[in-house]
Amino acid sequence: MAKKIVIASGKGGVGKTSVAVGLAQALAVRGRSVIVIDCDTLRSVDLLVGAGETLLYDWGDVILGRCSLDDAVCQAGGICMMTCPHTYQGITLKKMKELMSALDKRYDYVLIDSPAGVEMGFILSCIAADSGIVVSTPDPVCVRSVGTTANEMGNYGVKDVRLIINRVIKRDLKRSRMLNFDSVIDMTEVQLIGVIPEDDRIRFAPMGGKIYERRNSSYRAFSNIAARLDGESVLLSYYC
Repeated sequence: MAKKIVIASGKGGVGKTSVAVGLAQALAVRGRSVIVIDCDTLRSVDLLVGAGETLLYDWGDVILGRCSLDDAVCQAGGICMMTCPHTYQGITLKKMKELMSALDKRYDYVLIDSPAGVEMGFILSCIAADSGIVVSTPDPVCVRSVGTTANEMGNYGVKDVRLIINRVIKRDLKRSRMLNFDSVIDMTEVQLIGVIPEDDRIRFAPMGGKIYERRNSSYRAFSNIAARLDGESVLLSYYC
């Protein structure tokens, strides 16, 4: 049975989709079969994996009987993905659960990229998941929204929620321009699973760059978080 993990943030602009793709690619390198489900109608996962020009169907088409599951699944960037429909019209919670059940025997991991906020896309993402990851940058506005999001995830049955602190700049952290990690953990009340540094190379992913690449400063962080998701005991330290 696949591990189904919803990745959410509450606030936009924290790099949540990049985290979803980076973790998926890191897990794939470990030999795991992984699919990313884009649940944001603004749709960006396909751009980050270089599949923007090849998609004919989305997971909404599968649910509404317009195509088969195989038709909607795209392989790109070393992983599988399904893009989001432009609207949630006709999508019910029951149908979403049925779609996730169909993925159980096909994949080791199903990573669900939730949209910002706690509206319909967020709800669909949560009811399809077993566990969750909330992504926060180390600033008070984002941290507050992430704490609220983690609570909402629990209300929809998501258990074992973990925290990733993303886009950390070491010099700003040392100069107290960012919240320290203990403060972020205390304010969100969520257990930390990893820290990812600011990585300029990730910004170029839609232009043919790669999120999970050895030369990227975030590479080790993604690798270690993937190992922890896989059940390995990896020491938590700065940037990993």
